[in-house]
Amino acid sequence: MEEIIKIDSIDAYNKMRGIETLHPLITVIDLSKTKPMPAQTFNFGLYAIFLKELKCGELKYGRNTYDFQEGTLVFIAPGQVLGVQPNITTFQPSGWALLFHPDLIKGTSLGKKIHEYSFFSYDVNEALHLSEKERHIVLDCFTKIQYEMEQSIDKHSRTLITSNIELFLNYCTRFYDRQFVTRDHSTKGILEKFEDILNAYFTEDKSQTIGLPTVAYCASELNLSPNYFGDIIKSETGITAQEYIQTKVIDFAKERIFDHEKSISEIAYELGFNYPQHFTRLFKQKVGMSPSEYRSLN
Repeated sequence: MEEIIKIDSIDAYNKMRGIETLHPLITVIDLSKTKPMPAQTFNFGLYAIFLKELKCGELKYGRNTYDFQEGTLVFIAPGQVLGVQPNITTFQPSGWALLFHPDLIKGTSLGKKIHEYSFFSYDVNEALHLSEKERHIVLDCFTKIQYEMEQSIDKHSRTLITSNIELFLNYCTRFYDRQFVTRDHSTKGILEKFEDILNAYFTEDKSQTIGLPTVAYCASELNLSPNYFGDIIKSETGITAQEYIQTKVIDFAKERIFDHEKSISEIAYELGFNYPQHFTRLFKQKVGMSPSEYRSLN
């Protein structure tokens, strides 16, 4: 069985790359000046962001492979796995890396909202591809963080470092919104396909055997990670993928409520609800009246 190397400290990562540790909880690295990573699989106990500036070989990220191209940002959260493929003995890209330990942001503004940056859970094929102008903004943020790391640690250090990380991540959120709009070949037609998946789900009665459709199910049908898929739908429609599914469920419910031979409970079970009262609650929330009231008015 393949050995997975755990990297759970900044110092351990720096030693592997042959560079000095300036701060115990964060590092900014010019990858062209480091030792190459060995062809192994690593489990990161750190947040890591890699800016790749040249094509640099195939990496394995989770169970997927990805060939990094110029100007690509990849995000890794603690617990995720990244490996260099066995047919490549060393991995030496040009670019930059920012890694920080979860302890750095505990109790900070960033620590409270880090889970909101959903791109840490994107699959690697959903990486962020930067324009030249965006790349300069990223490097400017890295430079400010590096400057703080090189100063003597004082009472302002942590605030300034985490604030600059937060600024960088906020820019990345903007860049992803731009990517959803401009990368037509990767996102085009996703909303239409989402609609088709939901229509097929109910017309084929999958709801009776699987239950209500989930965001994860729809994302997997499109070969996307749930977070990336959800963010595209939010960008396209202004509502979450879950809200979109619920709206679709209510549309199908309205059609079936006209069938007076079926009870409201039977319709609820057909739609995939485990309990009729859950269906009634959602229907009333979305329509403003109960299913029974809707039936009597129509």
